[in-house]
Amino acid sequence: MVNAVVDKLDSLLEEASSKISQTADIKSLEDLQHEILGKKGKLTQVLRGLSELSEEERPHVGKKANEIKAAVQKLLDERLLSLKQSALSERLEKEWLDLTLPGEPVPTGRLHPLTRVLREVKSIFSGLGFEFVQGPEVESDYYNFEALNIPPDHPARDMWDSLYLGEKTLLRTHTSPVQIRVMEKRKPPLRVISGGKCFRRDAVDSTHCFQFHQVEGFMVDQGVSMAHLKGTLSAFAKAIFGPERKVKLVPSYFPFTEPSVEVYIDCFNCGKNSSEDQQPSSPNSSSVESGLVLSESCRICGGTKWLEILGAGMIHPFVLRVVNIPSEYTGFAFGLGIERIAMLKFRIDDIRLFYESDQKFLEQF
Repeated sequence: MVNAVVDKLDSLLEEASSKISQTADIKSLEDLQHEILGKKGKLTQVLRGLSELSEEERPHVGKKANEIKAAVQKLLDERLLSLKQSALSERLEKEWLDLTLPGEPVPTGRLHPLTRVLREVKSIFSGLGFEFVQGPEVESDYYNFEALNIPPDHPARDMWDSLYLGEKTLLRTHTSPVQIRVMEKRKPPLRVISGGKCFRRDAVDSTHCFQFHQVEGFMVDQGVSMAHLKGTLSAFAKAIFGPERKVKLVPSYFPFTEPSVEVYIDCFNCGKNSSEDQQPSSPNSSSVESGLVLSESCRICGGTKWLEILGAGMIHPFVLRVVNIPSEYTGFAFGLGIERIAMLKFRIDDIRLFYESDQKFLEQF
């Protein structure tokens, strides 16, 4: 009985060796492995006959069976390796690679134009002694409006199309709330700028978007005047748009500054032909009232020869009282839109280009 089982095992090894050597692909080899070593394989069937052997015969036959199983598994592994190497060689013959060809360059990332302008603005004001701070994008009505001299029933609130999250909570409409937060915690002298996202309920078009970036700056100290404001903003305008730029301040209105102004620079395209006595028209005045002869030849300024870049003014006494700053201190504040500065700086006529992720547009920067 023992000899018969051993003969079967030897015969099985011989059969397996012959079939394994003749397999032509990996799938056939896997099928053969299941046929011999699987749960219902030939070796398993032989091992089931061990129950008919005596206790003295079983160890001898069991050892022989394990040796056969190990031998078959070794043959399978060697044939598998051989088939994989053959397949790889065949593939390399068909899909050869010329190693002498130059590699494809990896494109490098660039800063978004808005990021570039924001960093440049921060760098300019840092050179003028201003410290950069940040504030929350979700603001309370108090910091966004009331502390800035805009009570709930003030008509000036219509100037900001606010996005409210609750009765007294909203997405900030400007970065001016940071001014209040800083002055609450620090004592003058102060030179601070802040920047970040702002949100308004604006319909999206070529010059408006529900999200934009703003930089707010202010200075508070004894003896601060409009002369300091004009000097600071003139230095900024010449630094970011070129030293040849002319700067003018035109009266305007903001609830948290008094007096208030809008700051203009002469047009890049036709400003060199403007004269000192020409004044840009404010949003509330017509071209006739401003005394300008409009020319449709310039698509940048519309013929006014001047471009508005930001709003500013002396900090309203009410705002200083709210944060308990003594009356001997005065200050100025200003706010500018990063998108507007970028559009002027790079001659871009549609704000939507900044947010469309157009690769061709962004690669220009």
